[in-house]
Amino acid sequence: MSLPRSLKWLAGVLLAPIVLAVLFIAIVGWNWLRGPIERMATERTGRVLAINGDLTVKLGWPMPHIRAAAVSFANPAWAKEKYMVVADAVDVTIHLPQLLARNIVLPEVRLERPVVFLEQAADGRRNWLLDLDQQDEDARIRIDRLTLDQGRLGYDDVAQKTSIRAELTTTGTEPATSDVSFSAQGQYKGMPLKASGKGGPVLGLRDETMPYPLQTEFTVGHTAVKAAGTITSLLKFSAVDMRLALRGDSLAQLFPLLGLAFPETRAYTTEGHLLHQANTWRYEEFSGRIGGSDIAGSLQINTGGKRPALKAELVSKVLDIADLGPLVGAKPGSVDAARRAAPAPGAAATPVAARGLPDMPFQTGRWTSVDSEVTLKAQTIRHAKELPLENLMAHWSLRDSVLTLDPLDFGVAGGKLNAVITLDGRSDVIQAHARIKARKIQLAKLFPTSDLGETSIGQLNGDFELTGKGNSVRRMLASSNGKVDMVIAGGKISKLMMEKAGLHLWEILELKMAGDRPVTLRCAVAGFDVKQGNMQANVLIFDTEVTTIIGTGNIDLGEEKLDLTLNQKTKYTSPLALRSPIYVRGSFAKPSVAVDKGRVAARALGAVALGLVNPLLMLIPLIDAGPGKDSDCGELVREAKTLPKSASKAP
Repeated sequence: MSLPRSLKWLAGVLLAPIVLAVLFIAIVGWNWLRGPIERMATERTGRVLAINGDLTVKLGWPMPHIRAAAVSFANPAWAKEKYMVVADAVDVTIHLPQLLARNIVLPEVRLERPVVFLEQAADGRRNWLLDLDQQDEDARIRIDRLTLDQGRLGYDDVAQKTSIRAELTTTGTEPATSDVSFSAQGQYKGMPLKASGKGGPVLGLRDETMPYPLQTEFTVGHTAVKAAGTITSLLKFSAVDMRLALRGDSLAQLFPLLGLAFPETRAYTTEGHLLHQANTWRYEEFSGRIGGSDIAGSLQINTGGKRPALKAELVSKVLDIADLGPLVGAKPGSVDAARRAAPAPGAAATPVAARGLPDMPFQTGRWTSVDSEVTLKAQTIRHAKELPLENLMAHWSLRDSVLTLDPLDFGVAGGKLNAVITLDGRSDVIQAHARIKARKIQLAKLFPTSDLGETSIGQLNGDFELTGKGNSVRRMLASSNGKVDMVIAGGKISKLMMEKAGLHLWEILELKMAGDRPVTLRCAVAGFDVKQGNMQANVLIFDTEVTTIIGTGNIDLGEEKLDLTLNQKTKYTSPLALRSPIYVRGSFAKPSVAVDKGRVAARALGAVALGLVNPLLMLIPLIDAGPGKDSDCGELVREAKTLPKSASKAP
């Protein structure tokens, strides 16, 4: 059945424009659209779009394809570079439903030999925002997948002190299937940057379904990174699966890169498996070294809360004690240098640089960047013989700018040292509190290289509780208040050492000839009140079966000075003794131990004078008649536990 004449006429009227348009395009082409497109872009953005080559269109629903040759798009007047994009050719697919909703979405974009410069001004304007003021976050083109065939890229951010220039090279003859190699250099946040690597041909900028393969090596400042794996959505990093290796001078230098506060450390290197999904980043099964220590474990960061939350479980088979120095504000290597500088037993001391208390300030301004829970266990601690540490268990907690170490446990000389330390960084000056307990520390192991350790048997117990304020360990101690209490009850100690302390020349000679032997250590008690960094001795007694040593004086933590006087009371008559107080003076770094030269000289002159009268009389000034009394050790121990304000009873 044939159509009515009227319907044929209507169909002809409707199809005629389409037929004419098809004929027009077939004869003239799509270049007639260049002018309207350029004018519309200039009106909307205030910047010139120029299409100097052919324009072709492949119609299709919902995503037509457009190709334009010799394209350039100008930068706003404030930008340093004249053009934002210059390319030999641009191929794009347009999402028409989104365009009808006034959203510019380009599912596929390919640029041939492009030169692209992205720039952010100090006032926040960004040249990739297409509104007239370059400040409307909605005025941007959304690109899901991008293919770059050769080209150069640049990025500048004045406020962040960042300026990067990159070169792209396509490795194969077919850009759609060839890898892209890149190299970059410049500055990132004021630090020198150098990078190289290669990736897949198509960059999934927002594509949530296509993991992008990437291999890269780059250095930022003193931090070097090597990574290989995949990233899904290069703009949002919605998923990451990579092998990651890091090395640098200190973990604290990661702060500009990650925005997370890590402690100061010595030089480090680590390698592990980096995974990311949703709000969670995990660095799994990593291993490496920090200074002279090995380190391994896992680390997780959750970014879904008020601030990033870090949780880490770390283990070390061999931990070098020198690597803990930066954690307490000591300069990297200073602990190790001090250890090496210590003279060997019996060797003369040589001048060394002062080894003062750690004075590097804690970076509390970074403590608000992260909450963290970190556990560290060390099986073996590498240390000098002068510092007999055996193992370590530490838990680090940082919440709302309050840092807590609880516990901080060391095995020390067969015993245990337990500490709980809190640093409150919520104000400009850190408020610090430390409570330390020493239990069952063996004297023989505590002083393995001295005479005290050779024949000594006994256990040291102590309690320390201090509060202070300051932004370094030294300033905290200089302002500290509290108490220090140490007790040794029972045991044995070198008789030769005690006779040396009593300046008993006859007994020293006798023991040198016959050999040393241990004598009973009845008790040793030290109690200090600490006020504004000054440790005043309330009780300082070392009581053995042959000699009692009574100490007085103070230790100035602020000035790092010693001012102690030790007086000896022998319990047996000594026929030849100098009987002089012993003065412990000097700094923590260079302490000095000396006798009262005036008293010694007076006794010597007296002996010489009497010897002129009768040689037998010259011994009288040198006799230490004794006898001293035994101290009430039970009472002293009880008093030391409470640290009374008044001095304890004299023996």
